[in-house]
Parts: sequence; structure tokens; C-alpha cells
Amino acid sequence: MKLITAGESHGKALIGIIEGLPSNLTINTDEINYYLALRQSGYGRGGRQKIEKDRVEILSGVRNRLTLGSPLSFAVVNADYANWKPYMAPEGCDVTQKTLTKVRPGHADLTGLLKYDQTDARNILERASARETAVRVVAGSIARQYLKELGVGISGYVKSVCGVTDSGLYEFEKLEEAKSQPLFMLNSGVQEKAIKKIDALKSTGDTAGGVIEIRVNGLKSGFGSCMQYSSKLDAILCSALMSVQAIKGVEVGLGFGAAELEGSRVHDEIFCDGEKFFRKTNNAGGIEGGMSNGEEIVLRAAMKPIPTLMKGLNTVDFITRESAVAATERSDVAAICAAEVILESVTASALAEVVSGRLGGDNMREVIQRYKGLK
Repeated sequence: MKLITAGESHGKALIGIIEGLPSNLTINTDEINYYLALRQSGYGRGGRQKIEKDRVEILSGVRNRLTLGSPLSFAVVNADYANWKPYMAPEGCDVTQKTLTKVRPGHADLTGLLKYDQTDARNILERASARETAVRVVAGSIARQYLKELGVGISGYVKSVCGVTDSGLYEFEKLEEAKSQPLFMLNSGVQEKAIKKIDALKSTGDTAGGVIEIRVNGLKSGFGSCMQYSSKLDAILCSALMSVQAIKGVEVGLGFGAAELEGSRVHDEIFCDGEKFFRKTNNAGGIEGGMSNGEEIVLRAAMKPIPTLMKGLNTVDFITRESAVAATERSDVAAICAAEVILESVTASALAEVVSGRLGGDNMREVIQRYKGLK
């Protein structure tokens, strides 16, 4: 199961193609649109979310809500393209308008200009933009529906915003309650402090990042492999999380905390009730030796503050090489809720690829039967 994406932030549309889906998977577009709307929600979002009301359009690979086994292609149309057509139209446009040469620290602008031999960072930022993640939310929502047929669930919540941290521990069933909160946080007191922090940052033209926890529940053991480095489940999942714009750190289970403790306090002891092996702790985060061990998978990701600051940072003009203040594009103060939805989605896509790689199956009946047959 593979995903390829295309499209620019202010182009006509964002496009995705998923190859390798089995036939007869029911596709619920309402559920996909629900996650697209969630991606646009959250306290601290900017003006773009008032323009775009993202919805998916399935173009191929589905008939009467069931996959056909052929590549599934879809589009998310950019409503803002109507305003940008004079500057973005592939058929011909005025490229002297909307140029960006005052490259922004923390963005792909400068490195992209040098790598792709450009003089206008517009040709870089349009693709590097986090707007691309709308496609990955669609694909992740479809992967989530595939995994749900096997009894595998994915959820998460926001643990911290700009240093305001929730240190609580929550059961998987409670995590979905976060989606109804303004910052996707489960502790109302911590959330209130985080909202005040965002308000203060907005007043000074600054931005915030945070930490997100993603959990996978119901996955059987044995997915991933210890036999080849590239097949390790934790490597695959961490790579997926790190591929999301602004993510700068990922950990599994205790993560960096494991480095501060003795081995006797880190490794999960194994027990058996005569039939089933189990662990009383889950410091490994559900992955041992690069394979799922049947426990809940626990992932955390650190999101850096959004690099487009309204007050601007010191930089240079790429053309004149003179000192300047970084250009500003329409931006958010905090997009931590969007990141949470995106991280759930890329986790689903990466996990679905691993699961389908082990199970195979040309249709969902085969897939489900093979999964049930696993210990």
C-alpha cells in the first residue's frame, strides 16, 4: 500500500493516489471530511482556515462506496486558488507578482532556492507548505478505515503547548474526548493556561509548538521485523511522524526518559497466564526488537513553533544579499491541533502499509481472515 501526493498550497488542488488497497473496503467520505475539518480546527489557527473548507473528492478506485482494488485517487480542491490564479496558473501567469525573496528562517525557502536553482521562493514554499498535509489526512483516514476492519484503533491528544505540559496518564478510550476541546488537551486546567500562553504570543507576533502523543490500540504482535533495519516497525512509524512539517523529535514509549533510568526500571517484565503472554507495564511503547508486541503502541512527537512570525526575524534578501526582515505569509500562532490529526493520519498510513505487507490479500475478506488467523 503506497501513497503519492501532489499539489501546491495555492494551486488548483491537492492530489493523492493510493496504490495497493484491497477490494471491497467500504469508504466513508463523511468520516474523511470529519478529519479534514478537525485538521482545520484548534485554538490559534490563522485566516486561511476561514477560506478553505476542505472536502475530499474521490476520483477513481471506488464504486458505490467500495474499493475496486485499483489505485484510489482523490482531490482536495483549493478554494483560495480563485484569488491566486493570476499568479499561480500553470497555463500562464504573472510570476512577477507574489514573489518572495526575503527568505524566512526555519522554512525551506533558502535551501530550496539553492537546490532547485530558483530566484523566487514562491516556487519552493508552495510545495513545502503544510497545506500538503490535507492529502495525508485523507489518505490516513482511508488507512484508518482499513485498520478499523481489523479491530485496530488510532487516537491521540496534545500533551503540551510551548512548555505548558499535561503530565497525566490516560486510558485509550478517553483520548477521543480531546477532539472536542479547543486545544485537544484532556486536562482543563492545563489547557486554560496553554490558551493564555497562545494569546500572549499572538499579541507579540510570536508562535508556539508543543508535544503530541499518538496511540495505537488493538494491533497484534509480530508486525515489523528484527531481520532488516528498514523493516523495523519503530523505524517506519518514527519516519512517518518525522515526515510531517515542523516535527523535530519523536520518541517511542519512555523514549528519552529511558536513558535516565536503570534497566530494572525500564524493561517490561513478561508473564504468562498459561495461555497468553502479557506485560504489566508498557515502557517499550508496544514495540520490541522492531516488532509490535501486542501492547498499545505509544508515540510522541515534538512540533517546533511555526517559523512564519508576524513580527519577522532577521534574514537577507536572496536577490540583493542585503539584510532584511523575513517576509510574512498568512500564518497560525499555533497549529498543534492540526498536527495531532495529521500525526494520527500518517501513523495510520504507515501502519496500514506494514499490515498489508504482512497480510497481503486482494480483497478485504482475505485480509480479515488472515488477520484473525494470527496468534
